[in-house]
Amino acid sequence: MTASQKSPLSIEDQGATLGALQPVYCALVREFVIDISACPIEQHFSPTPDSVAQAAAWFQQVDARIQVHQLRQFLQTTPLASEDVLRQLLSHHIHKATKSSSDRDKTDFLLVQYFSLCAPSGLEDSDLDLAYVAQVLEPVLGPQQPKLPDWLSSLETILQTASHCRRLSELLHSGTLEQGRKLKTQNAARYFDPSAMVAFARFSFMIRRTFFRLMQDDLNAIQDGLRELDHRGVSTVDCRRAQFGPEEPISRLRMICQSWKVMFHAEYSSGQPLRMLVDLRAAVDDALQGAASETTEPGETSASGKNKMARAASASSDSGSST
Repeated sequence: MTASQKSPLSIEDQGATLGALQPVYCALVREFVIDISACPIEQHFSPTPDSVAQAAAWFQQVDARIQVHQLRQFLQTTPLASEDVLRQLLSHHIHKATKSSSDRDKTDFLLVQYFSLCAPSGLEDSDLDLAYVAQVLEPVLGPQQPKLPDWLSSLETILQTASHCRRLSELLHSGTLEQGRKLKTQNAARYFDPSAMVAFARFSFMIRRTFFRLMQDDLNAIQDGLRELDHRGVSTVDCRRAQFGPEEPISRLRMICQSWKVMFHAEYSSGQPLRMLVDLRAAVDDALQGAASETTEPGETSASGKNKMARAASASSDSGSST
C-alpha cells in the first residue's frame, strides 16, 4: 500500500497534527503577511469531526498561499523547525486526500530537510544508499524494503553526471537539476509511493551536497582571485557579464561574496543569483588573465614573466621595509 493510498488519519490523529502545526502556520501567516481569518484552533483544541474539518479548511487555505520557496526560507531560519515539526508537516502533506504539485514540491523539500536534520554530518557518499535513507525516513514513511523503481533508474545516471562536475557552471549547464524535476513532474501520480519518495530524497540530498561543494569552490576561487588582483595592483573588475558595473571595486566584490555565502546557504536552483555567481567567477578569471598578460612583456615566456613579477614584488617589499 502506498503512502497516497494509506487509510486516512483518525480524527484524533488529524487533530494532533493540526494542533502541533498551529504555531508554525500562524508564524507563516505573519511572516508572509497573508490576509486570512484567525486560525480556528484554540489553545485547548478538542478534535471533533466538525472542528477538525474547519481547521483543515483553514490550513488548506494557507497551503494554497505559501509557495515552496517561502516554506524553505521560513523553515531554514525559524527556531520552530524541530524534528517533530518536520515530521508533522510531512504527515500533513502526505496524508492529504488530494495533492497538488505544490504539495509534491513541499514534500520533496521536507523529506530532504528532515533527512539532513536526522542524518549524521560526516556521512560519505558511499554511505548514502537507499537502505540507509529509508531507515532515516522510517518515522515519516514507515518501514519498508527499499528498491529503486524501474522508472527512476535514470536517477543514478544523473547523479553520476553531477559528481563529475568540477565547477558550478558545469552543474548548472549539465541539465541535472532540470532532469530531476522533469522526472517528478512527469510521474506526479507515482511520486508519493514510499519507494519513490526515498529515491527522490536521496537524489535531492546528494545533488544539494554537490551543489554546496561547487558553490563554495566558486566563492573561494573568486575570493582568491580578488586577493591576487589586489596584490597585482588591480583595484576594479569589469563585471558587466555578471550584471554589475564595468569598474566594480574589489572591496565591494568581497562584500558581495560574503553576503552570497549567507544567501546561498539555504538554496539551490538555477535561478538568477546563481547565474550571477557563475558569471562573476568568469569575470574575475578574465581579469586575472588580463593582469597576467599585462605583466608579461612581448617575447617573454610565462615563466620569465612570473620571475619578473617576483623580483618586482621583492623590490617593493624591500622599499617598503626601508621607509
